[in-house]
Amino acid sequence: MPVSESYGDAFGKRLNARATSFLTRALPKSTIAVTELRYEDPQFILSTPPVEEDAFVVAVHFELFERYEYWQDGDAAPVSTLRPGEAIIYDVRRKPTFHLNSPFHSVHFYLPIATLHALADEAEADRVEELHYKPAVSHADPILRSMTETLLPVFSRPEHANRLFLDHGMLAVGHHIASTYGHMRPIRRPIRGGLTPLQERRAKEYISANLSGDVPLADVASECGLSASQFGKAFRKSVGMPPHKWMVRQRVSLAKSLLRQGEMTLAQIALACGFSDQSHFTQCFSAWTGLSPGVWRRSIRQ
Repeated sequence: MPVSESYGDAFGKRLNARATSFLTRALPKSTIAVTELRYEDPQFILSTPPVEEDAFVVAVHFELFERYEYWQDGDAAPVSTLRPGEAIIYDVRRKPTFHLNSPFHSVHFYLPIATLHALADEAEADRVEELHYKPAVSHADPILRSMTETLLPVFSRPEHANRLFLDHGMLAVGHHIASTYGHMRPIRRPIRGGLTPLQERRAKEYISANLSGDVPLADVASECGLSASQFGKAFRKSVGMPPHKWMVRQRVSLAKSLLRQGEMTLAQIALACGFSDQSHFTQCFSAWTGLSPGVWRRSIRQ
């Protein structure tokens, strides 16, 4: 199977744009990828068609694209305008191309048909085979825009990316897209309860034992015998916060313990607690405690 040119560095290269990308495999045998593209020097040429594959790309644009000229399967769509915050859908099977006549800043979610199937299976819904859209027509989707905006800081500081946060957020986007544009509807009523006491204990123990590394959401969910999406919802209902936020709180708690001991530098503590660097450690610690790690350590010594 050819490598996809609809996300990641290959996507950016095809459009001569700067690309930053993340992907999640929180669902079995499927991938959701998200790519931020920044295109600043219009070449006034047609974009290169992608490798044909059974996949869709859903994009949110953050800059005005005043004259959007678009083709699929070689047929031109009516010229349109992409407005900031609006979403647009591309079917990769139909070789979408457009005229690179304007700067743009956009975030693209890559969802293969297999991923739409997996999302429907997880939701106990009929399988989604298509996303419904009009070529070159963008539209307001406040929910997708809001979810996309929460990811923007991660693109600017990818070294601070929290794996649990990305898995959780991209699954939420996937379910929103499948429901809104694929008409996915659960066949059975979803489980409304949270985790059992045993599941909650296992989840917390697993996360706590892996604070110094990257913790995939699917691995924690597997410990509880749940899908990633079911686990994320149940954990939040039981604990009162999403898994990635609880993990950061535990990292801060571990950091406090190491700060009290006074034997390690702030940089060493940052790495021991799973933060990408001292700056990331300071940012998260201050958000939870209201003090920087250095100030907090000095305060407990007085």
